[in-house]
Amino acid sequence: MANILVSACLLGIECRYKGDGCPCEGIKALAEKHTLIPVCPEQLGGLATPRPPAERQGGRVMNKEGGDVTEAYAKGAERALRIAKLNYVSIAIMKAKSPSCGSGRIYDGTFSGQLIPGDGVCAAALKAAGIKVYNEENFTDAPELEQ
Repeated sequence: MANILVSACLLGIECRYKGDGCPCEGIKALAEKHTLIPVCPEQLGGLATPRPPAERQGGRVMNKEGGDVTEAYAKGAERALRIAKLNYVSIAIMKAKSPSCGSGRIYDGTFSGQLIPGDGVCAAALKAAGIKVYNEENFTDAPELEQ
């Protein structure tokens, strides 16, 4: 049994930028054997739901309206990491492609739907703290979750 940090939207919580959730039944089913700890780093950073879409642009996070939301993303990542540490989390399943939660591939900052190699702000912070980060597309590859 593991404590797993999970992007709240993957559990169906309506916290995504457009005000919806994106429930993943396979992730929800992990609650039968593991403790799932939902977080939304954007909300933890003080952003409203719904909110304008945002993408990483170099070291900054900018929303589609041109607003710089880097500080909110950094604060949310810090708070999510604190929650992970308080709960002895060693694995996280975060929303793919997100400027906060994406792991390995994120949108390129042009709002064109193009992906580039990289991590979202929160995923990068979790990885830097030694937490293994997966997403809804690859969590079944996590050896920590084998039956």
